[in-house]
Amino acid sequence: MNLPGPVVFLVDDDPSVRKAIARLLRAAGLAVSTCASAQEYLEHRDPDVPGCLVLDLAMPGLSGLDLQQALAARGEAPPIIFLSGHADVPASVQAMKRGAIEFLTKPVDARALIDAVRNALEKDRIDRSANAELADIRKRLATLTPRESQVLGYVVAGKPNKQTGAALGTVEKTIKVHRARIMQKMQVQSLAELVQLAVRAGITSTAGN
Repeated sequence: MNLPGPVVFLVDDDPSVRKAIARLLRAAGLAVSTCASAQEYLEHRDPDVPGCLVLDLAMPGLSGLDLQQALAARGEAPPIIFLSGHADVPASVQAMKRGAIEFLTKPVDARALIDAVRNALEKDRIDRSANAELADIRKRLATLTPRESQVLGYVVAGKPNKQTGAALGTVEKTIKVHRARIMQKMQVQSLAELVQLAVRAGITSTAGN
């Protein structure tokens, strides 16, 4: 399956601004999709399409900040570059606190915008790669039996096999077998690598101190 390349989604209610910025970005070799409102963007958004969002701050209906908040609530906010007709310091601070890549004022400097967009696209690529790796780790974790998941908790806690066996009411030899199966299912070669994957997936120790 051929996945689409990264797209710069431009959301601005001013047709002249959309046209000028879209032309600028396309001249830089970037794919651009334009929307006249935040609502239009939300209606057509496909979270599987990689890219970033160049977003006007002040628009009728949903504002740029409203859209940023709505996307964050969905857990699918792309990297965002805000554009504003004036230097709105409080809004820019709020936008950056929520994770915006950049806050630029109109008329926007061409080089500053292109650099910000390239940075945003790179961040999106890195984020998507990390999310794909995390999904793969969780898929492997889902293959563990309930007892293997218990043993993994003790592994994360750094507990030896004998202590783990005592805590779980079984013998050390059985724990060794569980550990071997866990490592096989998780596709790792060392306990250190296993612990690293578990921690990345948010697994904390289920064992007592």
